[in-house]
Amino acid sequence: MTQLVVTLDLDGVTDKAGLMDRCARALDLPDWFGRNWDALADSLRDHTVWPEGAVEQGLLIVVRNWRPYAKARPDEWETAQEVFSEAVDRTPALSVTVALGGSS
Repeated sequence: MTQLVVTLDLDGVTDKAGLMDRCARALDLPDWFGRNWDALADSLRDHTVWPEGAVEQGLLIVVRNWRPYAKARPDEWETAQEVFSEAVDRTPALSVTVALGGSS
């Protein structure tokens, strides 16, 4: 079975607030999403807030256009990667892929 694919496009994101907004939008997170690292980690592991169909199919998040954000905020990007990685390790139905390209 093919996983449900959600694109997390970070084009134009320059800070953590922007990253959290993009995550909330891409994953269609509830209004009460706390927009902090712990809330993101919780949401990634909580099947009840996943997009429709993702629980049955599994969820693949493809992160695109991340390089400018990673360059502007390397510490934040490192934390984001840790949050994604830990969520994947703890959630068998979840995959996160960082798309290469977009180096301009």
